[in-house]
Amino acid sequence: MDPIGAWQELGFRVGFTGHSGHLRVEPLTTVERSNPLSSLPDFILPPAFPEETPESIKKYIEETYLTPRLDPDDFSPEKVGRQWEFDWFDRAEVPLEPSLPRTVLVPVWEPPFRRQNNVSDQGKWEPKSEEVDVSELMLGDEESGRLPRASGSAKDFVRGSINSRPFRPGGLDNSQTLNRVLPEGASNGEWVREILNGGPPQTIPPGFKQGLDLGAFKPYPCSWNVYKDASSLKSSSDEKLSELSLQFDDLFKKAWEDDVTHEQEEDVHLSEVESVALEAEVDKVEASGSMHEDEFSLDEVLSTKLEGLKPLLDASGAGGRQQKEAWARRGGSKEILDRFYELVPDMALQFPFELDAFQKEAIYYLEKGESVFVAAHTSAGKTVVAEYAFALASKHCTRAVYTAPIKTISNQKYRDFCGKFDVGLLTGDVTLRPEASCLIMTTEILRSMLYRGADIIRDIEWVIFDEVHYVNDAERGVVWEEVIIMLPRHINIILLSATVPNTVEFADWIGRTKQKEIRVTGTTKRPVPLEHCLFYSGELYKICESETFLPQGLKAAKDAFKKKNSTAVGGGSGRYSGTSAGHDGTQVQKHENAARLKHGSSFSKTSRGYQNNGNGQNNWELRRAEASMWLKLINKLSKMSLLPVIIFCFSKNRCDISADKMTGTDLTSNSEKSEIRVFCDKSFSRLKGSDRNLPQVVRVQNLLRRGIGVHHAGLLPIVKEVVEMLFCRGVIKVLFSTETFAMGVNAPARTVVFDTLRKFDGKEFRQLLPGEYTQMAGRAGRRGLDKIGTVVLMCRDEIPEERDLKHVIVGNATRLQSQFRLTYIMILHLLRVEELKVEDMLKRSFAEFHAQKKLPEMKELLMRKLNQPTKAIECIKGEPTIEEYYETYLEAEKYSSKISDAILQSSNAQQFLAPGRVIVVKSETVNDHLLGVIVKAPSANCKQYIVLVLRPDLPSPGENAPSRGSVQDKPSDFNQGFFVVPKSKRGFGDDYHTSVSARRGTGVINITLPHRGYVSGMSYEVRGVDRKEFQCICKSKIKIDQVGLLEDVSNAVYSKTVQMLLDLKSDGNKYPPPLDPVKDLKLKDVELVDTYRKWTKLLEKMTQNPCHGCIKLEEHMKLAEDIQKHKQEVTDLQYRISDEALQQMPDFQGRIDVLKEIGCIDDDFVVQMKGRVACEMNSGEELICTECLFENQLDELEPEEAVALMSAFVFQQKNTSEPSLTTKLSEATHKLYNTAIELGQLQVQKGLSIDPEEYAQENLKFGLVEVVYEWAKGTPFADICELTDVPEGLIVRTIVRLDETCREFKNAAAIMGNSALCKKMEVASNAIKRDIVFAASLYITGV
Repeated sequence: MDPIGAWQELGFRVGFTGHSGHLRVEPLTTVERSNPLSSLPDFILPPAFPEETPESIKKYIEETYLTPRLDPDDFSPEKVGRQWEFDWFDRAEVPLEPSLPRTVLVPVWEPPFRRQNNVSDQGKWEPKSEEVDVSELMLGDEESGRLPRASGSAKDFVRGSINSRPFRPGGLDNSQTLNRVLPEGASNGEWVREILNGGPPQTIPPGFKQGLDLGAFKPYPCSWNVYKDASSLKSSSDEKLSELSLQFDDLFKKAWEDDVTHEQEEDVHLSEVESVALEAEVDKVEASGSMHEDEFSLDEVLSTKLEGLKPLLDASGAGGRQQKEAWARRGGSKEILDRFYELVPDMALQFPFELDAFQKEAIYYLEKGESVFVAAHTSAGKTVVAEYAFALASKHCTRAVYTAPIKTISNQKYRDFCGKFDVGLLTGDVTLRPEASCLIMTTEILRSMLYRGADIIRDIEWVIFDEVHYVNDAERGVVWEEVIIMLPRHINIILLSATVPNTVEFADWIGRTKQKEIRVTGTTKRPVPLEHCLFYSGELYKICESETFLPQGLKAAKDAFKKKNSTAVGGGSGRYSGTSAGHDGTQVQKHENAARLKHGSSFSKTSRGYQNNGNGQNNWELRRAEASMWLKLINKLSKMSLLPVIIFCFSKNRCDISADKMTGTDLTSNSEKSEIRVFCDKSFSRLKGSDRNLPQVVRVQNLLRRGIGVHHAGLLPIVKEVVEMLFCRGVIKVLFSTETFAMGVNAPARTVVFDTLRKFDGKEFRQLLPGEYTQMAGRAGRRGLDKIGTVVLMCRDEIPEERDLKHVIVGNATRLQSQFRLTYIMILHLLRVEELKVEDMLKRSFAEFHAQKKLPEMKELLMRKLNQPTKAIECIKGEPTIEEYYETYLEAEKYSSKISDAILQSSNAQQFLAPGRVIVVKSETVNDHLLGVIVKAPSANCKQYIVLVLRPDLPSPGENAPSRGSVQDKPSDFNQGFFVVPKSKRGFGDDYHTSVSARRGTGVINITLPHRGYVSGMSYEVRGVDRKEFQCICKSKIKIDQVGLLEDVSNAVYSKTVQMLLDLKSDGNKYPPPLDPVKDLKLKDVELVDTYRKWTKLLEKMTQNPCHGCIKLEEHMKLAEDIQKHKQEVTDLQYRISDEALQQMPDFQGRIDVLKEIGCIDDDFVVQMKGRVACEMNSGEELICTECLFENQLDELEPEEAVALMSAFVFQQKNTSEPSLTTKLSEATHKLYNTAIELGQLQVQKGLSIDPEEYAQENLKFGLVEVVYEWAKGTPFADICELTDVPEGLIVRTIVRLDETCREFKNAAAIMGNSALCKKMEVASNAIKRDIVFAASLYITGV
């Protein structure tokens, strides 16, 4: 209808609407023009379906399928902090980077006589260019993390991909990679010579039409010397390169420096920047005492050998420092401290307090872009260095990574740094803000990123390793070494550690590995001094103060102990049977470890840890005495204002028992109780109703309200975080904790108490190490609040020894030791990249550090050995055969030694070892063995044979005959006669005995062994020897006078005996003939007889050799021995230099054979699909997981059953209650266990030293299969806790890790192309992600 005018020009219209045609009045805001269509009735019947247009279809598709939306149920505020399978990078509009060119143009140098056709109109030579593949030209340069390495997919930017190759580790020299393919003329110095002689420079870049006009170059005065490469140790591939090697950068750098120096000398008005002068001054102070490098001419540069001219392609110049003596440089320059704010005028981060000396040094070195190792005690302020590195990364628009050994530290650092920096968090189950410039992650995550070639590595400037002393951990210490070795060269390293003895050694290893200097700084001074006390019978006795042991305090404690025991009734009830600080009550902890009670149900069974052989009355008295002791201690500390206190107990069960005994203790005020209640209510409000009423949650809240806390691995994660945060607030006065609190939480206290000085380390009970004690004791003393920190050692039924206390308190900390070991996943990752060898990883481990450090010296020694002139043997009988004769002689000696050993070990030889028997004794100090005779057989008083041996190697002074210094008071020698004992009275060994007197020997030995003398022109020695020291038993037997030799010590008898031994050598032989093992000793051993026959044949062969009987045989044998010794030394040196000498090389070979056998790699060491699947397995044992997938063991299982079976890969506790499994699950566990046994047996066949049963039990633990199965089915957490005796905290930890395992199996299934398994893993992961198990961390989301 037409518009109708109204009041004040307000337009409106009337029309029909609806099915019944009702009138409708519509206001018109604007004047409408006359339109024929507007005159039509506004009456349209509603169609059954709206009309579809291309626009409506497009809009529907966009809204339904293309517009991203978040599920309001999944992304509710209650579920903040969870990790989602949501690809943020795919949804973001990331600009695509241009792809790299496949080829580049490079110039080609041509000799002048070939340039006639290439000269331009101006008479200048225009060089040709050729196209070279980028991968060939830039091979090895990708370690810088820049252009040569192609970028991966955007979604793999942070975590990396199995399809990406790792970045090249820093510190690898070019000789260990594939050969560079260089254009002709690039490896010689002819083109350099031409330019130095004033030739035309190349001014037009390849592919350009014009360039810069630099004018004519003036000739540079120099002499030209080119030396051939003298290194003969290069591989054959290196020898194919040009023999003439020279570095262009070295030449022009030296020439430039000379020119600049000359110009500066002429211009006296040239000024320098003040900061540069200061840095130079500091470097001068640091380098004081070192030799100043003299200036050298260009000729010396040109005449330097290739080893001295290392490539300057490395921006840091590390390639030229291969022979550097030490890569670790200690700090301590006073110049830095005095002029710190001048050296660092524009600090990246300002601190509200005065920095300590070591902090200033570290910050100065960070500003210079150097790597730093900071060693200091707990709470000394090492975190300041990490914060400054974060600030530098933000300032430089790069990234910094903070790695920690424990997830708790990562979460806590994320909370601490959140308000200061742009921080992200990467752990196994949480990924928050991965795009941040400062990333906090566990060391395992960083290792995975390095192996998977994550592109984020390009942006990293600093990697901070916290708690480096954790490298000593037997299980996870290898991760630190792997990460340090794999880091690219553009990344600087910051290491934060407790004080350890070999800080410089460890830093030197890192510097040598990465080919960069490591600055070592730190302090041994504690910010809060400690005093150590013993607590006994209600009193504290100070035993150590300011690192000085106080014996008088220990003496007072022992006096009190003696006084109490002397007044106590023997066996009465006045004493309690507890544990001592020195001995820990081994039986108590054995009961505790055997029980393995989860703390949720252990409080009704607290007496189990203290069972006695007595009745219930004794148990009650024991518990009462233990509770009384804790009350005495807490009251004592409270009166002395020494609260809060951390009490370290080395058992989860013992922590709970001790806290439970303090039933009547209340240490909090009303305001503190209110604060605790409000905090707990807020923290646990994120749990659903049933989870809030878990026994553990209720119990811990009751303890917290009284100011008592418990902290150990058995607690739920959210409960542990509540305890940690309340303790940091100061409302918890007494905290019973295991040692993980000292490592994982930065929460110092006023006092630290040790319940015992012994712990169970998973294998045995042992004394605490000094490093462990220092780590825990360092929690005593709050910086800025306490002047002195107090450490208390509990003493129960005895006082520990002074030696044990000194060792623990003031002993040296544990040295950093390598825990490097080969793993299959490490081998597979390195085999994926041909230029990175596993041998390189082994060489760079801390275990091989000292051997590799000596490698240059061994190479130099080998060169000298090889260059020594060889000795020639001139034979008078023609062609010399002495070498063949000498080899036969050595082989015969080997057989002879075997025969001698077998003879001496046989029972038949015993009857021949009687007095008078001539024997040959092995000699360790002289070349020839010693001829001797048995004087006395072993007896009850003397377990050795007493023999007289000839010693021609000893000096022969006149005063040594006779040797009366060792003779007990004896009369002068008397005329001696001999008599023969009647035959009827002779024994078997007395047939040839002689005697000087009719008296019978008493058996007394009147000489001091060894007894030496000189008679008949020969030195002799009487000594005791074992049977194994005999070289051989001779056929000869002589008459000896045992009484004259041992009791009377007659000079005449010694002379007679020595003369008889000399007579046996008069026929020209060194020794008398030995007993024949077959004819004389009647030995019938088949192997021995065969060895004897080979020996006799070798002797016959020697007699047939032309050299046998030669007058120069002895001289030539000596020469042959020297030649053989030289060859052996060369062979040994070549072996020690080679990769075969690496400690773990046999293990590597065995593991390679295993991987070939199961199909992970082929015969050419190419990683197959099965190997790529194994590379995805980080949670469990890679071989077992891979075989489980390829045997389709999960295909027949439901998702709940599959995830339950997979729990065996990640669960770690050994002793648990037996789970009750369904038939299907039981069969699956048996099948998986048999697979592990078969893999163990295969590894044994390939030479690896493992036990198949132990291998299977160590890597598969089925204790939580039933629990995980019920949890995946939806059973409440309180109900699944009743199915096992495993603590709730370990259950949660296992299920959280299991989610990561599901993701790994999902990725592996995608590689295999198994879509069904991929979907099953996704369903299984969703089934376990719920409720308290995946409650967000309080550190991340806040309270």
